[in-house]
Amino acid sequence: MGFEQLAALKDQLAKQAEEKRVAKKAKQAKPGRASPAPAQARPTPARPAPAQKSKPVDPVVLSIGKLQKRFPKAFPKNPAPKVPLKVGIFKDLLEHAEGLGLSEAALRDAIKVWCWGSRYWACVVENAVRVDLNGQDAGQVLPAEAARARGLQAKRQKTKNAAQGNTGSQDGAAQQGGAVQQDSTPSQAGAAQEDSAASQGSPVQQESSAQQNSTVQ
Repeated sequence: MGFEQLAALKDQLAKQAEEKRVAKKAKQAKPGRASPAPAQARPTPARPAPAQKSKPVDPVVLSIGKLQKRFPKAFPKNPAPKVPLKVGIFKDLLEHAEGLGLSEAALRDAIKVWCWGSRYWACVVENAVRVDLNGQDAGQVLPAEAARARGLQAKRQKTKNAAQGNTGSQDGAAQQGGAVQQDSTPSQAGAAQEDSAASQGSPVQQESSAQQNSTVQ
């Protein structure tokens, strides 16, 4: 092989080596495919808190609320003391039944509940002024009516004290046995009956046995 052929071969090999080097360099310069980023976990939507069931409001309470709003002087809100109502005020209320949105039965129940309890009995004292729906004078409390109110108040307090005493005895007996629990049950039932009668008894019976239907009718 002549010198010229050897030189040409050497140039050719050098050229091929250069091409390979450039190709390799270009290949390394190409960015590789980026590996897919891990999928982010989707946030779990917060579950809405279950709506708390509100206790239904006693219809009588709603009825009394309407009376207090319409006739605040005859039906004052707590802590203001109650006032003795006019004899026959139920008849006056019936004239406003449509405006109040209350039926005759609803008005009757409202008056019964309003006139039953220590807060009302405390105002039924001898010679106390009775008021009409507008708070105007409408008679006085008779001695017999005042005596009746005092008797009902004393009976309610006695029942309350007995129920509290039975509760204390029941707690103490729980460490010794269940015998006292059986003894206390009749008294507790009696107290429940007393409370139940409060919503059924006649308001006028609470003031005077001689005027059984005067306030309601």
